[in-house]
Amino acid sequence: MVDVAREAGVALRTVSRVVNNDPTVGPEYVAKVEAAIAALNYRPDERARQLRTGVAGTIGAAVRRIAEVNPELAAIERTVRALGLTLLAASTDFDEARERDTLLSMCRQRLDGIIVEPFGENHGYLQPELEAGMPLVAMDRPMSGISVDCVMSDNASGIGMAFHHLYQHGHRRIAYIGDSERVFSGRERAAAFRAAMGAHGQPVEGLVHPGEITAERVAAALDTALHGADPATALVTGNMDTTLAVLRRLGSQAASRLAIVGFDEVPHADLLQPALTVVAQQTTKIGQTAVELLRARIADPARQVQTVIVPVALKVRGSGEVRA
Repeated sequence: MVDVAREAGVALRTVSRVVNNDPTVGPEYVAKVEAAIAALNYRPDERARQLRTGVAGTIGAAVRRIAEVNPELAAIERTVRALGLTLLAASTDFDEARERDTLLSMCRQRLDGIIVEPFGENHGYLQPELEAGMPLVAMDRPMSGISVDCVMSDNASGIGMAFHHLYQHGHRRIAYIGDSERVFSGRERAAAFRAAMGAHGQPVEGLVHPGEITAERVAAALDTALHGADPATALVTGNMDTTLAVLRRLGSQAASRLAIVGFDEVPHADLLQPALTVVAQQTTKIGQTAVELLRARIADPARQVQTVIVPVALKVRGSGEVRA
């Protein structure tokens, strides 16, 4: 920086202000310093800046999956980039131990804050990090054992939309296959389905099937729901993975005869026959809101913890309109 100041003919303090994007520096001085930086091929020491300011300019995102489509993560990345920040993302791969290791590693790197798509059952181990000033925001579901800001979809409303849509098309035997109730969203969606059935005086016996999303478990649930003495004529699937597992098991011909509404968008859903009716989450809104909540928490660590519920929408395409 001394060399740059000498080259530009300005004070060392002026170079520092330009490097740190101080808006009060006059444009003529900015031009001189930038020309000197280019001439000398100067690169600021980012580690020294972080130590001095206590700001890394980097946000962490610990999400359940990176390898496949993750629209919330894409929205976070776009939002962070527009703010001139850097995103450090890691996949926890639905593994509680891996999630713990990833989050503690991110905390040790003293990032500005971390957005978490939580999976584990207890995040109390992060309480010391919160008390030390690490901002955390949960996305898609709350974190357990600690109190942090959260943004998630309106799970209950979405399941209610799916059930009522099928009911309006004449279906009375409607089955549900979803994620494990150990997972917050799986628990919320299964409970909402049971509540919708109860509100319409429908029995739940043999029709509600939450659990781990494996081919074997989904096949068993379909067999119970569709091949009993009083089989279901319609199906609500609790998330994208469940929907895909159901469609693979049924095959195109069987799926075309069954009314289906899925929770979550499914890639290329419009290519199916009939096209898949879904309850769509506002994934871009969720990702953007997660970043907004994190920045608000960074700016005011003492602010009240906030939970934002993002509305969902029913996208009618054909599969949910197959009549009983």
